[in-house]
Amino acid sequence: MNERPPIPDNVRRFVLANVGSVPFLEAALLLRGEPTVSWDAQRLSERLYVSKRRAAELLDQLEETGFTQPGIKKRTWVWGPQEPLVSVIEELSAVYARDLVGVTQLIHSRSDSRARQFADAFRWRKED
Repeated sequence: MNERPPIPDNVRRFVLANVGSVPFLEAALLLRGEPTVSWDAQRLSERLYVSKRRAAELLDQLEETGFTQPGIKKRTWVWGPQEPLVSVIEELSAVYARDLVGVTQLIHSRSDSRARQFADAFRWRKED
């Protein structure tokens, strides 16, 4: 059986701290792959097969996290992270290419953990 190497700790920490969803990561990698293209919600929605509204949210999130820079036209973005983001995103891209399932599971574990924390806040606890 051919085992994949584990996800490096720095990439694991980066994903858990910065990547909220698989569409977010896919959007980031799309923009990274075409760094000279100005992206708007319409273009991104067509490439990711998500609604235009969801694409706009993703672009806003990418800007908030420092992955993109505003483009020349209003409501457009271009790829433009600064160091140290560049190196960890490059490493994440390589890891994702070889272990899509592992990275996807890591992203989902982040949201599963948040859901459990939220649900636990409403769990009825018997008083001692």
